[in-house]
Amino acid sequence: MTREPVAPDDPRMRDHTRPQITALLGELHRLGLPHGLLWGSASASETILDGRLLVDFGNAPVSTLLNLVHLLRGLEGSG
Repeated sequence: MTREPVAPDDPRMRDHTRPQITALLGELHRLGLPHGLLWGSASASETILDGRLLVDFGNAPVSTLLNLVHLLRGLEGSG
């Protein structure tokens, strides 16, 4: 099953809270570790851009985090 990536300007990106982002980052760490993807210092940023909270691994939008987690979930399911 495929889906379109979440766009950075998707209005739903305004609804994510710091605890939700922290949980997604935990999942990203867990899913990415077997593939050598490490973001040990990633966290929910204090920066808000146009109403959207940024994720602090290069100030990426939450959509990038969601898309990465989705891709890694797909890898986990296919293995």
